[in-house]
Amino acid sequence: MQGCSKLRWAAKRACFHQTINAMRILLIDDERNINRMLTVALEGDGHEVVAVESSSGALRQVQKAPFDAAFLDLRLGQEDGLEVLTQLRRADAGMAVVIITAFASFPSAVEATKLGATDYLPKPFTPEQVRLVLGRVEQNRRLERRLEDLETLFEVREVDGRLAAQDSTMRDVLDLAHRTAASEASILLLGESGTGKSVLAREIHQRSPRAAHPFVTVSCPSLSRELLESELFGHVKGAFTGAVSDTEGKVAAADGGTLYLDELGELPLEIQPKLLRLLQEREYERVGETKTRRANVRIVSSTNRDLVRAIKEGRFREDLYYRLNVVALHLPPLRERPLDLERLAAAHLRFFVRQTGNPLRDFSPEAKTAMRRYPWPGNLRELRNAIERAVILTSGPLIEPEHLMQIMTPLRVGEAPMEVGGAVTLAELADEHTRRVLARSARLEDAAEILGIDVATLYRRRRKWQQDSPERKPPDA
Repeated sequence: MQGCSKLRWAAKRACFHQTINAMRILLIDDERNINRMLTVALEGDGHEVVAVESSSGALRQVQKAPFDAAFLDLRLGQEDGLEVLTQLRRADAGMAVVIITAFASFPSAVEATKLGATDYLPKPFTPEQVRLVLGRVEQNRRLERRLEDLETLFEVREVDGRLAAQDSTMRDVLDLAHRTAASEASILLLGESGTGKSVLAREIHQRSPRAAHPFVTVSCPSLSRELLESELFGHVKGAFTGAVSDTEGKVAAADGGTLYLDELGELPLEIQPKLLRLLQEREYERVGETKTRRANVRIVSSTNRDLVRAIKEGRFREDLYYRLNVVALHLPPLRERPLDLERLAAAHLRFFVRQTGNPLRDFSPEAKTAMRRYPWPGNLRELRNAIERAVILTSGPLIEPEHLMQIMTPLRVGEAPMEVGGAVTLAELADEHTRRVLARSARLEDAAEILGIDVATLYRRRRKWQQDSPERKPPDA
């Protein structure tokens, strides 16, 4: 009989660990026995626990690092727990706060809920009741992530319709993406910067059987090798300078869902074998830990780099390339989607007109001609930026070519795009190259790094262009 009881308890714990991810939890209670009992129960379930006995101690801990949840005593010595609740919510609005009290009452529960408490747990309580509360916290977090995903997807579709196409090349890409979304195959998205690779990655996830689970993005060029490895696989406390607590990492966060590796071509060579192991065996270790962990993730990746060339140059593993390249989708640049350009521009215009309240009606014929002639090196991102800016700056009923010229300059209606070797000065060519790099870069720092100049110089150059822009000059200029 005792053996059956142990088996049932083991099954319960296994079920718990499958449904609730490990959390970082703050205990705030002036009764040390309560803190001790809760710490043992929570750490036994795999959570990281920090216990304090006062509001000042709690606020210090919250300022050091974020927590997923907090258990807060309603009567904290001489302090009012509801006032502490307000302070905690102000310090970290994303933390779930559970009120615990030996003086439970309906009015105090209502007041705590109004002030932002996630749950209300009367004392004495059992470890199983704590697990149920944390289960609800985890469920709420999943729903919030799901809602964020849906809102992002809705905004993307509403803004520019990138996931619909009239041009046959893009239609073929979308058709293949939709057909492979239901599979478990790794997908590699290829194309220039700004062509909508991240949007398509999210669409693939939403159409897959994993849609109810997380979609987690890792930007490969954004961090150093050490920090990127930690962000991907997590780390244990003390693994390196600044590792003050255990961190799960993006792979664990994406368990059951999709891990999107943005700009995979920038992935350091030292991390590539670990990613290959994750793909082949679904296993990995956190930085500073020897314990092998498992993760059920589907990998979708993207790059604007030539990976075949990177393989020849020894910068990318060939075996990893073939693992990631089960299905390859090449997104065409905007200049190769002439049928989509006007439709996308009109969708942007409608969105920003509603957002700003500007009574614009359309693009002038000359503006449409200018947009068709321009090569759009920054693709969809550049188009969006150009139209958003034009809507803000235009006061008349139509967007004219001069309202688009901040990004498109020095191209004028009737002129051919500027080319290397053409009849242009070095200064004009440098300006055009700088504008195009700015248009396709998400941040000023990224553009400065590509151009090989410091950020301050680039900022001054862009500022001068803005001051020289035609619509900034007085009417008699």
